[in-house]
Amino acid sequence: MRYFTILIILIFSTSHCIGQIHEIGIFAGGTNFIGDIGSSRYIAPNKTAFGGIYKWNRSPRHTLRISLIIADIEGMDSQSDDPRRKQRNYSFKNNFIELSGGIEFTFLDFNLHEEGNKSTPYLYTGISFATFDNYYFNNSGIRINENTKSNAFGIPMVLGFKTTITEKLIFAVEVGARYTSTDELDGSIPDSKPLRENLSFGNTNNNDWYVFTGATLTYTFGRKPCYCNF
Repeated sequence: MRYFTILIILIFSTSHCIGQIHEIGIFAGGTNFIGDIGSSRYIAPNKTAFGGIYKWNRSPRHTLRISLIIADIEGMDSQSDDPRRKQRNYSFKNNFIELSGGIEFTFLDFNLHEEGNKSTPYLYTGISFATFDNYYFNNSGIRINENTKSNAFGIPMVLGFKTTITEKLIFAVEVGARYTSTDELDGSIPDSKPLRENLSFGNTNNNDWYVFTGATLTYTFGRKPCYCNF
């Protein structure tokens, strides 16, 4: 609860400004899953992700941003380093839509109204919301579609680097993990409660993660901002 309180204070504690600058663009990259099925490597994209992103630059050091990303995830025990998973040989595929919003902090000033190239590393965090299909594995190891959907909140933890390539275009690369509120993305826990006792497997005390690795290209527009201090 303290985390979200700090986030809200950061968003609303700036004084009113008469100007602002905006960015709108695209995200494209890959995803990988970290859970009870498949590889446990943290950065190993094996499926695609794409979407849109919008940013509102509140100062040269922080930006409010929102994104909508459509992604696939896949896990295969055959690609794991764990011999027990290789012997089990489960696999799954799923897809989801993620809406994320939060604050991007730059390590260096990134004032788009100054002349010359601007580049800086940055951190992004906030909250994400994803919706996905439900599956489970029966006693024969066959994946069964439950024909229902579930939702999951997550906390993005993103590290990136961005640079201006023209006066109006900004290119960025980033890697971002999401720690989610669910352990159902890979089907290790059925969504149906009557099935959970007999068909759940893996570490039920650890929730699922997924990681985006990709790039954004955004176009800037808007009036020259009056950047204000906190």
